[in-house]
Amino acid sequence: MLGKYVRIKVTHPIHSYCSEYGYTYELNYGKVEGAKQFDTVRGAYIMGISHPVRSFDGRVIAIIRYADTNDIEWVVAPKSTRFINIDVINATDFALKDKEHTLVCLYERSCGAVVYRQIGGMIRFLLIKNRRSSHWGFPKGHVENGETDHQTAYREVLEETGIHINIRPDFVTRSQYTIQGKVEKNVNIFLAGTSDTQTVIQKEEIEDYVWLGYDKAMARLRFENDRNILRRAYEYLKSNNIITESKNGVLNSVTR
Repeated sequence: MLGKYVRIKVTHPIHSYCSEYGYTYELNYGKVEGAKQFDTVRGAYIMGISHPVRSFDGRVIAIIRYADTNDIEWVVAPKSTRFINIDVINATDFALKDKEHTLVCLYERSCGAVVYRQIGGMIRFLLIKNRRSSHWGFPKGHVENGETDHQTAYREVLEETGIHINIRPDFVTRSQYTIQGKVEKNVNIFLAGTSDTQTVIQKEEIEDYVWLGYDKAMARLRFENDRNILRRAYEYLKSNNIITESKNGVLNSVTR
């Protein structure tokens, strides 16, 4: 239902108090009108409207699923607005902070890093295999409240691989793509070195990891977008003399 247009009949206007749950609504909240296919949806929060309304026509920008009951709620917003995952999290926190749930958003923003280090005299790049997608790529994840993009990249790499990184501040690649024709992803990927020698993956999220030379890493990556990111990182390292290529094609680290 992400991206679909629906009508909401407001049952709990913004700023009204809910005695059942013991909080004041910071968003308008109501029931989804229309077809029976919406009967499984408990209700919907309305973002982008700061005053009480009786009804609202908008687009579904997020789906909330509760772990204990599998009940569903939606988050809807005006067509002209664009709220990313962290915006939705902050806006609905008054109601969801104490409830175990999963959230899928129409617009998501993530940060991560191409991580490299020297192994046996050669430069190797870190690739991870995500459990959900089963594709090889770079460690990355959603921006959390109050974080800068660099802080997000540092935290995500550490959480997913146990690696501490040194981010090069003057390199970033930005990409946009769509997942399953619905979720629009905006991703910032940085370039970072590390001296850590032990990789400890987050088993809940990561299926496997590998350190590969440039050519083998390029061959392992499935998506052209990821190959372009690695290609740009590789060219940056060479052009800035951070790595040099010897006569036999071996990439050597340069101490700086």
